[in-house]
Amino acid sequence: MKRQDTWIESVLFYSDSWLLTSDSWQPAPDSWDLIMVPLSHYLALSVILFVLGATGFIFRRNIITVFMCIELMLNAVNLAFMAFSRFLGNLDGQLFVFFVIVVAAAEAAVGLAVIIAVHRNRKSLNIEEVDSMKL
Repeated sequence: MKRQDTWIESVLFYSDSWLLTSDSWQPAPDSWDLIMVPLSHYLALSVILFVLGATGFIFRRNIITVFMCIELMLNAVNLAFMAFSRFLGNLDGQLFVFFVIVVAAAEAAVGLAVIIAVHRNRKSLNIEEVDSMKL
């Protein structure tokens, strides 16, 4: 039975365990390696995110921006851990990501509390104006 939908002729997509090619349904291949993104792409994105975070951490003067740059660097490391975990076929990277997320959540709570306290006392979020913990 030939499909009448000619606009779908060159479209390939996976649905559960079936593959739709030009005009017929066929069983999907056992290996999904045909559509996997290479490890180098994940690592390149991770490096780009980490460098953006490190650059913002070094050059920005606003505490909130520096705080977001630290979170960006943590997420870049999480991406690298997940990529290695997927491509090596073990769960160690995912376990590390879980702990990094827990530490990031604790850091966010404590960091925001400190930022709010500094803003209430100093009326500024500029790093250069906050040079000591004295009131």
